[in-house]
Amino acid sequence: MARNPEIKPKFSAEHPLLFGIVLIIVAVALFTGAMAFFRGLGSSKSSSLAGDKIGLCKLESMITDSREVVDFLRELRQNDSVKGVLLRIDSPGGAVAPSQELYQAVRALAKVKPVVVSMGTAAASGGYYAAAPATLIVANSGTITGSIGVRAQYVNLQGLLEKLGLKSDIMASGKMKAAGDPTQPLTPEQRTYIQALIMDLHQQFVSDVASARGLPEADVAKLADGRAYTGKQALKLKLVDKLGGQELAMETLRQMVKVGRDAPVIEGPEKKLPLLPRLFGASLSGMLQGLAQGIDQAVGQKAQQAGGLSLEYRQ
Repeated sequence: MARNPEIKPKFSAEHPLLFGIVLIIVAVALFTGAMAFFRGLGSSKSSSLAGDKIGLCKLESMITDSREVVDFLRELRQNDSVKGVLLRIDSPGGAVAPSQELYQAVRALAKVKPVVVSMGTAAASGGYYAAAPATLIVANSGTITGSIGVRAQYVNLQGLLEKLGLKSDIMASGKMKAAGDPTQPLTPEQRTYIQALIMDLHQQFVSDVASARGLPEADVAKLADGRAYTGKQALKLKLVDKLGGQELAMETLRQMVKVGRDAPVIEGPEKKLPLLPRLFGASLSGMLQGLAQGIDQAVGQKAQQAGGLSLEYRQ
């Protein structure tokens, strides 16, 4: 049959050898990446099978979302082979609700098995909130911790808008609904309202720390003027229990649960990345993970600076 000259032949028909090579390369890459991906999945699941283990959970950078850490703490709580958990915290704090969720997750875990906190450079404000319910808190003498309090950040853009010849009109269902809008100054009544919110959140923080640490609420309230403490100072104030680094904290935990140094450690949470970089190798995955962490930190540091009021448990 004669070929219709108006119909352009497919690439696969025109270059069968080249097309076959491309298919083989793609198939090998997908197979290799998929095997590595599923091996990674299998290692985390199989680690719960035999023998006593230690859990190592990391809470790092600004607290903007607690989901991954909370989920991992729940996995460790439900895994009977995990006899104790080391919670490594290196965070200046962050958003209010995620900090409270971390507090609740650590408290639930500590009711089931020992939790030892190891504080790094900083475990302040929301970072300390998360640490408070642990069985034991270990801080370096130079760790920055405490900073029990709430901060509100309000950026007023009214002057900038006026220079640009812009004016903002707001319609709201109530006089407090627009409180904290960056285009309008706070009225005295709105300022009082926001201050009441801050003090209520502050009282929740103080009450939870007092309950977790077994301290009189009045004593914690005296410490909770927002100031940070070194690990050495925090020890004297009973905000932490021991001075030392991560190695000492891990050894203390092993002794508490009577697990040897050769026991496996289940570490997490894993940084969740899209499927494609997980399939196509560590270099791309590492690059995207670093980019994601950089974006997360930048967003945390600049959260709502141009969008009105921000309430945070942050140093």
